[in-house]
Amino acid sequence: MPEQSQQIPQTTPPARPVVDSAQYGMAVFLAVAGAYVVDNGTQMRSSASKDFLPPSTFAYVVGAALLALSVLLAVATARGDTPDAEDGEDVDLAGGSDVRTLVLLAAVLSVNVFLIELLGWPVTGAILFTGAAWVLGSRHWVRDVAIGVALSFGTFYAFYLGLGVPLPAGILNGVL
Repeated sequence: MPEQSQQIPQTTPPARPVVDSAQYGMAVFLAVAGAYVVDNGTQMRSSASKDFLPPSTFAYVVGAALLALSVLLAVATARGDTPDAEDGEDVDLAGGSDVRTLVLLAAVLSVNVFLIELLGWPVTGAILFTGAAWVLGSRHWVRDVAIGVALSFGTFYAFYLGLGVPLPAGILNGVL
């Protein structure tokens, strides 16, 4: 009779759940933001108008919603829920950051920030759009400049006429 070897079942320790500290961090951030908004709501003075709701009501509603969301996120994270990756994402997470692109975009934005008072929004807005399009890979200069000029003048007049917020006109002051 052949000997039968007894196989002892091997037990593996139960897998420890993965703790997603980023979700806990987001829950803490939501809680702090909610507490801050509620605290600011308590410091609002009531107006003398005959409004149905005092101005602090909005702060209380938003703060309470942020606090509730922070609790729900913490509970979901404790239960092991993790966010799923988007199916449509085409970003290679294994690849590194494109530091050159980030630096060039920061430079284009800095040019806008430092020259907006001197040149005005219509000019620097066109430079901002054209520069950002070039940094991100577009090589159609005429089209990019035309779109940049249209967007910058369009937003200039939308803010000035539509919202009543004057943007700096710079060198075009008196022309616009």
